[in-house]
Amino acid sequence: MMKGCITALVTPFRNGRIDVAGFRRNVRFQLRNGVSGLLVAGSTGESPTLSSVEKARLLEIALEEAAGRGVLVVAGVGTNDTVKSVEQAKAARKAGAGALLVVAPYYNKPTPEGLFLHFRAVAEATDLPNIIYNIPGRSAVNITPGTIERLARTCRTVVAVKEASGSLDQATEILSRCGSRLTVLSGDDSLTLPILAAGGKGVISVVSNLVPAHTSMMVEHFLAGRVAEAQKLHLKLFPLVKAMFIESNPIPVKAAMAMLGMAAGDPRLPLCPPTAEHRSAIRRALVDYGLLKG
Repeated sequence: MMKGCITALVTPFRNGRIDVAGFRRNVRFQLRNGVSGLLVAGSTGESPTLSSVEKARLLEIALEEAAGRGVLVVAGVGTNDTVKSVEQAKAARKAGAGALLVVAPYYNKPTPEGLFLHFRAVAEATDLPNIIYNIPGRSAVNITPGTIERLARTCRTVVAVKEASGSLDQATEILSRCGSRLTVLSGDDSLTLPILAAGGKGVISVVSNLVPAHTSMMVEHFLAGRVAEAQKLHLKLFPLVKAMFIESNPIPVKAAMAMLGMAAGDPRLPLCPPTAEHRSAIRRALVDYGLLKG
């Protein structure tokens, strides 16, 4: 079962290219701080602007660093083209990924039947566990609980959903429909604790790029029955989480990482650095959390 904190890694850039050394440092930082998994080339990693070669290099580095540590390495392989998604899934399997994250096809706006057929095609392409990624704010379609239940019943490799609809009702309905057949992972840092309370098992997190130990401990506390400790960390994390979504992800988290001296660089166009006002808000959140001096 997938559980715990899986960090959705940013892709650091330098002079327009992947900062390979910086990415390796970021991965090592995550591993030192006890995350249970690493996601390469997800939304936070700016997957739509990465070439297949770049995705392969990022996955290679993550696998090298995580080797022998018992940490799950997840490859983001979802696109808005089923054939391309299948090709990327096969490439990730060949490279040694431990699981696949498959986002809802964006822009095309497929019907529920089209979504089912797309995810089934990717799921049947390899023997790797598939995490369905529901993020209607970016993909323009919502994967309904009914479609997710159908996938969980039909495809043995569909084992989890990253639920980022922002709806606790939807997460709860998925849990109600699918039970133990499917693991629900929070895709919204601010809703991780509520989703855990409903029966979820973890989070694919943005804020853990900054505070992996605290994010991991919050999940671990809750799953171990230490609810008060988990709640305390949730309340501490909440203002920082909100600051990380003041503009489109990963704009704020990359700005925050740069402020902390971590490898990040500016996002690739069409994303751009935050406004001066938002940069100040991000800095304040880091100071308030204790990550930066005032």
